[in-house]
Amino acid sequence: MPLQTPTRILVVDDDDAFRESVCAAIARDDAMVLAAQVGNAESAREAIAAGQFDVALVDLGLPDGNGIDLIREIARTRPDADVMVVTVFGDEAHVLASIEAGATGYLLKRSLNDTLGATVRELRAGGSPISPVIARQLLHRFKKDSPTPAVVDDGGLSEREREVLLFIAKGFTVGEIANMLHLSAHTVATHVKHIYRKLAVHSRTEAVFEAGRMGLL
Repeated sequence: MPLQTPTRILVVDDDDAFRESVCAAIARDDAMVLAAQVGNAESAREAIAAGQFDVALVDLGLPDGNGIDLIREIARTRPDADVMVVTVFGDEAHVLASIEAGATGYLLKRSLNDTLGATVRELRAGGSPISPVIARQLLHRFKKDSPTPAVVDDGGLSEREREVLLFIAKGFTVGEIANMLHLSAHTVATHVKHIYRKLAVHSRTEAVFEAGRMGLL
């Protein structure tokens, strides 16, 4: 059988030591290959224009620009690529702005550790990795901002789809949800696709955001 093509990674971070550690982790994993590593927004734009990447790991604080602008550019020009924010900023403003710009995942730098390979695989499988502290923050925000509605707009979701959505919001993977609900992973993945379509979203992060806004969580 032919070998699976490695996932091409673009690393955008101005912290030389952190960037080098990420590049070293990529080099150790045969499923990934370094497409480019850059330390500023100008070089990142050149790499984005070249388009030779599948996943972009983007820091938000760059010396000559804002990582959120880069996320928007990637979402516009490379909709098939995934963007994972990897940053020290865990405040609500940065998180929500990144999601709205098109990020498909959000990790604090201290959460990455040795999980880069698993994180990238989850991204390319349609998941949206989020640091637990960020997920909890978003859920608290939704609970705080959402009024107690007399009637909740369920978005047309079935009871089973709402059950799967709740597990998604808690950060469980498709496989874990399948085990807990005694379903096949294929069935759960189908439910996830239906949830995305009914909520008009394209990622786990957007689904949690929209479900919270609608009062479903």
